[in-house]
Amino acid sequence: MRSREEARKQAEELVSRMTLEEKASQLKYNAPAIPRLGIPAYNWWNEALHGVARAGTATVFPQAIALAAMFDEDAQQEIGEVIAEEARAKYNGQSRNGDRDIYKGLTVWSPNINIFRDPRWGRGHETYGEDPYLTSRLGIRFIRGLQGDGKYLKTAACSKHFAVHSGPEALRHAFDARVSKKDMFETYLPAFEATVREGGVESVMGAYNRVNGEPACGSPTLLKEILRDKWGFQGHVVSDCWAISDFHTHHHVTDTAPESAALAMHSGCDLNCGVTYLHLLQAVQEGLVTEEEITRACVRLMTTRFLLGLFDEECEYNAIPVTQADTDDHDALALKTAEKSMVLLKNDGVLPLDPAAVRTIAVIGPNADSIPALEGNYNGTSSRYVTFLEGIRAWAKAHGIRVLYSLGCHLFKDRTSSLAQADDRLAEAVMYAEAADVTVACVGLDAGLEGEEGDTGNEYFSGDKADLLIPESQRKLLAVLKEKAKKLVTVVAAGSSLNVPEGNAEIFAWYPGQAGGTALARILFGEVNPGGKLPLTFYRGVEDLPPFEDYAMENRTYRYFEGKPLYPFGYGLSYTDFEVTDARAEAEMAMVSVRNTGKRAGDAVIQIYVQPDSPLAPLHPRLCGFKRVTLEAGEEKNIEVSLDPLTWTVVDENGDRQTVPHGTLYAGLNQPDARSLELTGKKPLEIRF
Repeated sequence: MRSREEARKQAEELVSRMTLEEKASQLKYNAPAIPRLGIPAYNWWNEALHGVARAGTATVFPQAIALAAMFDEDAQQEIGEVIAEEARAKYNGQSRNGDRDIYKGLTVWSPNINIFRDPRWGRGHETYGEDPYLTSRLGIRFIRGLQGDGKYLKTAACSKHFAVHSGPEALRHAFDARVSKKDMFETYLPAFEATVREGGVESVMGAYNRVNGEPACGSPTLLKEILRDKWGFQGHVVSDCWAISDFHTHHHVTDTAPESAALAMHSGCDLNCGVTYLHLLQAVQEGLVTEEEITRACVRLMTTRFLLGLFDEECEYNAIPVTQADTDDHDALALKTAEKSMVLLKNDGVLPLDPAAVRTIAVIGPNADSIPALEGNYNGTSSRYVTFLEGIRAWAKAHGIRVLYSLGCHLFKDRTSSLAQADDRLAEAVMYAEAADVTVACVGLDAGLEGEEGDTGNEYFSGDKADLLIPESQRKLLAVLKEKAKKLVTVVAAGSSLNVPEGNAEIFAWYPGQAGGTALARILFGEVNPGGKLPLTFYRGVEDLPPFEDYAMENRTYRYFEGKPLYPFGYGLSYTDFEVTDARAEAEMAMVSVRNTGKRAGDAVIQIYVQPDSPLAPLHPRLCGFKRVTLEAGEEKNIEVSLDPLTWTVVDENGDRQTVPHGTLYAGLNQPDARSLELTGKKPLEIRF
């Protein structure tokens, strides 16, 4: 890959020919053209969380939290590679046609590697879950896929939102996240550090909130001391959108827009998603900002553009045709990842369905024929959506099975809906459930109920959740179906921990992307064996948790939770059975033998946890290695699992890491906790050090 030093020198030469006004103009997300220097207009704002987003037709992969449920680093990188290919294909065609607008560039503001510390946070489904190590590994591999390994960056990835950011959405523009140094360096920062040091991420986006009193996009502690000085970050920093204006309008750490621009610039925020940097020239006139600071930021941004090959007509990616987006191969990968991400939470033997014994299926529920239930948020637009109903119907038709469909109820009852409107399909749902051999109830949420402030219809909590229940209209539907259906399979589309009334079986489908319906049908009928695992803890209710606004990690996530979870982190069932028969470990590697003891092929996820012998260690063993492997019935494999370089370390109260020479490794198929043992009967093997 082309060296940063070479690109930086080219950037310095180009910037040296700009006027102060021209340099300042390039620090806005919608940077204008400078014709005299041959610089075209460029819009830095693009998204690619689980596919090229908001720019027309593209492959829509499962939402990020679903990708995390695969526990598969290789698949994560493959998805990143496909997204980068489609981003280049669309950029090449759009820029040739003079379209350089928002969402059309190659600087993609993904992935979101914030820690999903509280299940009420509406944006949690954009993340890779609650564990720093899982988030680190998936973030690194996604970034590698996005950025590629060619001469130039294929796209420029972005780790966001730096840092200590996970709601509440309604308060984010004025909220001060107070956090200890131990929690900071043990939980909130490891994934960012990993994507900077090992992942080579090109940009980092600041957060809206303050962190211990400093606004994240104007924090010398975060952006200078930690990101630049401690971690050696060489790329550029971008603000979250309109976050710099929050300095004076909501945080009140400055009084004017020029002062806010100056604080961000002093702290090392190079690019403004927003309009506050329009005041940079006034800030210079008032003596608040120097031209040298503006030059430094401009050089960093132009360095990224040179690394992307945007000034090189011979860039290797310029020849990627528009036909490389939305391909059959990419659709096949979307299907494969949807199948790998779905988690079987409960099964009393009803699944997989026997097509010889099923003549009629009732598919019921507000998410059965819903495209939003496939998409999540920060999504593109697929040309190939297959809803749950469509997937089941296509499979059933091919096997001579009748499908009956009813909406059953509305997704939720808002203030404008009468009780009669909310319940007007219940009778239909009941009569179909009574007529069918099996009922599949498709319930849950969509990004209109959980998501980012301003992007949802959840007017009461700005995208966050008040509780861990599905809406009342759906609870009423499930209660009726549980009573009337001969067999009930509950399928939940959502992006966060929920406590859903049980049926005979429960599949957590997440927001599974464009091929979600096909994936679900193949799992229901046993063509595919589910192997997804939960990347977060499922709690029984919010009463088990600290206040949402409390950022201390005590009693949060599997590492610190003191209660009994509904379903634990790392949990997920299969149609077959696996056994870990042997395990040993060295400093950086665990060797594990695993056997498929059942009668079907399936995927096992080897999970390694560590409990150092130190009072500074988290309350419970933490994940330090994982590997997904496919095994045929009766097959046994010896698997090497890389261990986290931080495995034998703990974080003290000052945020410093200490090495601990002794402790216990747990090698198995789930967490070494009582709840996992209760649900699976699988006790991991112990390795003492």
